[in-house]
Amino acid sequence: MYPLKLSSGLLQVLFSAMILTITVSLQAFAQLPKLIPRKILFGNPEIINPKISPDGTRLAYCAPRDKVMNIRVRTIGKKDDKAVTQEKKRGITWFIWAEDSNRIIYNPDSESGESFLLYSVDLKRKITRNLTPYDGVNALVVATDPEFPDQLLVSLNLRDRILSDVYRLDLNTGELKMDTENPGTVKEWWGWVGWLTDPAFEVRGANAVTANGGRKLLLRDNTKSRWRLLITWGPEDNESYAIGFTPDGKGLYLADSRNSDTRRLVRLDIATGEEKVLVADPEYDYDISGWLIHPQTREVQAVSYNKERSYWQVIDPSIEEDLAVIKSIHDGDVEISQDRAGRNWLIAFTADNCPKSYYIYNRETRKAAFLFTEQHSLERYTLAPTKPIILKSRDGLTLHGYLTLPVGIEPRNLPMVLLVHGGPWNRDSWGFNRWNQEVQWLANRGYAVLQINFRGSRGFGKKFFNAGNREWGGKMQDDLLDGVNWAINEHIADPRRIAIYGTSYGGYAALAGAAFTPDVFACAIARSGISNLITRIKSISPDLELLQKIYYKRVGNPDTETEFLKSRSPLFKVDRIKIPLLIAHGAKDQVDRKEESDLIVEALRASGKPVEYLLFPDEGHGLARPENRLKFYKTAEAFLAKYLGGRKGK
Repeated sequence: MYPLKLSSGLLQVLFSAMILTITVSLQAFAQLPKLIPRKILFGNPEIINPKISPDGTRLAYCAPRDKVMNIRVRTIGKKDDKAVTQEKKRGITWFIWAEDSNRIIYNPDSESGESFLLYSVDLKRKITRNLTPYDGVNALVVATDPEFPDQLLVSLNLRDRILSDVYRLDLNTGELKMDTENPGTVKEWWGWVGWLTDPAFEVRGANAVTANGGRKLLLRDNTKSRWRLLITWGPEDNESYAIGFTPDGKGLYLADSRNSDTRRLVRLDIATGEEKVLVADPEYDYDISGWLIHPQTREVQAVSYNKERSYWQVIDPSIEEDLAVIKSIHDGDVEISQDRAGRNWLIAFTADNCPKSYYIYNRETRKAAFLFTEQHSLERYTLAPTKPIILKSRDGLTLHGYLTLPVGIEPRNLPMVLLVHGGPWNRDSWGFNRWNQEVQWLANRGYAVLQINFRGSRGFGKKFFNAGNREWGGKMQDDLLDGVNWAINEHIADPRRIAIYGTSYGGYAALAGAAFTPDVFACAIARSGISNLITRIKSISPDLELLQKIYYKRVGNPDTETEFLKSRSPLFKVDRIKIPLLIAHGAKDQVDRKEESDLIVEALRASGKPVEYLLFPDEGHGLARPENRLKFYKTAEAFLAKYLGGRKGK
């Protein structure tokens, strides 16, 4: 092979073209709104997860205290907020009110990405207590009940490290008593809890996993009766399960996709077996995604669908006018929680171009009062609107996604980032919140941002969901590429300046994009990514049997399909990678272990391929510490600016 020789005239033409491209880019970027500081986007949020107390008098929420997220409490209508917890390391992002409206139950964030211990803080006595002081035990809240304000049902793997039993906890004394011994089949997968309590606050139902990766519903007539099988859902109905008992305890509400492509709200009569569909998407394109249940009466009042945007379908006519009033307040998508009496509602509005905002709404007066936004400091900056898009995959599936374009410049031949959601059994949604600050960060830096709900994403019916089975690195990846081709054909994206970026499964997709289609992308960023599907699946803990079976069904079995999984693993295609990569991982990640990144970084470096590697020794699955988040995004911003030409801050 001989070196390519260019004439001086051709060199001059190429140099002039390069200067022209840079000049045009600088002129275009001059029209962008001012840079949003990374500290505002990725530092600690100002307020998250507000919850109204059962008696409707107070709000609790998470906010920074000495740079660590803690719980604060305020009286509704007053400015008397104060910190009630004193976590100093990784902070708190999850909590609930006890039914007495005096105690708050919370999980401190764990370093591995899993939460283990439950704590309570007594607001009157200002006492914090570890409710589950057991090493190596995973504690989860099963249920609270308004009629039993001093009690809490929790699941603990105390007797058996794999199977969790239900214990009844006395919040006054801290005493734990065995309530329900696991019949041997009720597994818990991370935050998904199988146990169901009836109106008498007794454990009488359980969602359990089946041997083929489906689910089943177990029931007993009372606490002394034997468990019996009531419903079996096949693996194709994996998103179906029982929600809870009806107010009279004689029926069950189900999120059910049997005999339907989409998940519907169904009422099951336990005695007769009669089933009645209460709510279903009229077009049968979308699953129900949420429900509003009255805390005291246990009646389902409304269900939500996450279509291009989220909307509510009313079941209880008495709240019809309330929802109409709420919709007139703000154009954002609505989330609702309520106090025990259903009198005061906490309303959250999610929009695409402003921070999430909260109001307190009184049903008696039908008046709403503004409370706060999650990030007040962000309000002085310009955020970019997000547009829902629909396109067809190469094999005819309808793909839903979102396009966010930089403000102030012509949306033509822009550098673009394909932002891939994690899970992968999750989905992208419309609107700005603390889970998708990256969209606004990228748009503010001058990039078009494309998000595609590829097959296997939830919410679009079980055919679409199951179309992702065994398609990691296959048709799931093709759907992403079809989105890229759409953006190129629409002249939105410059085909020479496209990056792929994601976390967890999104990190896998970024590595797959670099390895399987090396000519499509200019660079790739993978956070907590997966490079070897064989080691990833084998790393799943035996006590997460449900997750193991899901991976065997939906990805592949490492014991019997080694070659297939190797063919879908970026680690074994390193020789094809020719674009720069930025890889980041938490050393304590127990979900996608750091070895997934270690191995591919080692292979890339051995081959002389360009790769940057950020290993965070004090992080798990995600970046909980603000200083680590800021370090990552500063590095990623410089990386993208280098290879795509976008803006970067200091």
